Order: sequence, then C-alpha cells, then structure tokens
Amino acid sequence: MDNGKLSAEHVRQLYERHGPALVAYACGYTRDTANAEDVVQSVFQRLLRGDLVLRESPAGYLYRAVRNAALNAQRDSARETSVDESCFVHKSGNREAALAVQKALAELPEEQREVVIMRTWSGMTLDEVAAAINAPLNTAASRYRYALEKLREKLRPYTKRPPGRESL
Repeated sequence: MDNGKLSAEHVRQLYERHGPALVAYACGYTRDTANAEDVVQSVFQRLLRGDLVLRESPAGYLYRAVRNAALNAQRDSARETSVDESCFVHKSGNREAALAVQKALAELPEEQREVVIMRTWSGMTLDEVAAAINAPLNTAASRYRYALEKLREKLRPYTKRPPGRESL
C-alpha cells in the first residue's frame, strides 16, 4: 500500500475476506441481494481504480464505504424493494431459516446490526469493530451482546437444542 492506494492483489484479498459479509451488511439497507452485491462491487471497483484511498483500517473503511454507497443507492431508488430473497444461506439449506435471520437482523437497531455482521461474518475482533465504528471497545461489546440476545430470542424457533439445553 503506497499512500493508501491498494494493489489489485490486496483488493482481491480484502474482497475474499470481507465480500460476503459486506453484501449481508448492504442487504440491511437495500433489502435486495442483487442491489447489495452491486453496492459492494462498486466499492471494490473504486478501490481497484484508485478512486478510494485507505488511510486507516481497511475493514472499517469498507464498512463505512458500503454503508454510504448503500444509502446513496437507496436514496436514488424511487421504489421500495420487498424482501423476497435472502442474503443468507442457512447451513441446513433451510430457506425459511435464512429469511428469518435476514428479517431478525433487519429488525435490530443499525448500530447493533453492523457490529454483529462485522464480528460474525467478517470475523473482526471487537477491537477492530470498535475502531471501524469509531466507538469505545465497551460500546462495541455491549452492542454485540445486546444484538445476540435479541437474535437468540427472535430465532429460537429455528434452533435445534438437545434436551435439557436452554441456550443457543
């Protein structure tokens, strides 16, 4: 990285690591997988062209860039898109469960949703998440904890628990 400009290889590595999570994150704004994929692709294309220069944590920057691009796309779209396709694939292939995850995430406050996606799908540490959202570590951790509690409750019907186990 020279003065914040990334090589094509570095951009590819960032996409491999964060691309699917960024699409899921963008779905929280666009409510449509195809639009979310377009938003993420546009951010990575701008990185490849050198239109965007990273001066900080790449993951944190990518989440902010995708959020901004998704909000711009949402604002540019005159119509509402219904949630008819899931941005997620349930490990069992259960489409209903995948849609439930998407719906449950969409119902979370934005601050909690972004922390869960960064932590769960991008595998970022809480320190990295805190830096990305420009908040103290304790704030990021509490948003994550509260979000997981809400998700557990909303998704309880889709979890298989062995007899005698009460938590996820």
